This record gives sequence, structure tokens and C-alpha cells, in this order.
Amino acid sequence: QVQLVESGGGLVQPGGSLRLSCAASVNIFALSTLDWYRQAPGKERELVAAVTTAGSTNYADSVKGRFTISRDNAKNTVYLQMDSLKPEDTAVYYCYARYFSRWGQGTQVTVSS
Repeated sequence: QVQLVESGGGLVQPGGSLRLSCAASVNIFALSTLDWYRQAPGKERELVAAVTTAGSTNYADSVKGRFTISRDNAKNTVYLQMDSLKPEDTAVYYCYARYFSRWGQGTQVTVSS
């Protein structure tokens, strides 16, 4: 059974950076696109970034130029590098493996001075 575990969230000041990690229990990158979603209080969950099996990436307009998704096949881990963070980036961030319809437990990111 595929399990996804996120880490790396925390409190950061506006303009700061964080790197989120999502570790998979098995090697899933050859089978599945991996997504990062986020959900802010009172809002719907939204897709932030995705990396396909071929390594192509896509980003929401709100994070283009600030966030970078990447993966390390050897470590079965996908990353989300978040730079120039804004208060509106505050949310719980989740990774999602599309092929397996599997979510991680989420990690809280809070951007505040």
C-alpha cells in the first residue's frame, strides 16, 4: 500500500523560503504524476504544482516563478521549494499520487510576521 508522508512545514516570515518534502513508501514515480495541493481555512483545496512521470512540471498562476517542484527518484521523494512566500500562501499543503488516488497527511505552512 502506498503511503505518502509530508514534512518541512512551519512558520516563516513574508519573503522567506521553505522546502516541503513528500516521501513515498515505494517507488511510484514511474507510474504516477505527483501533485502538491494546498487548502487554506474556509477555502477549497487547490492544485499548486505537479510533476509528471516524464518529469514535466506545471504550476498554478499564483505560485509561478516562486515555487519549484522536483523529485528524487532514488529517495522516492518529491519536493516543493517555496520562495518569496506571501501571507496568502498560508495553508495546509498535501501531496497526492494520482495513479493511486493517495493523499499524504498534510503539513502546515504559515507565512506571517
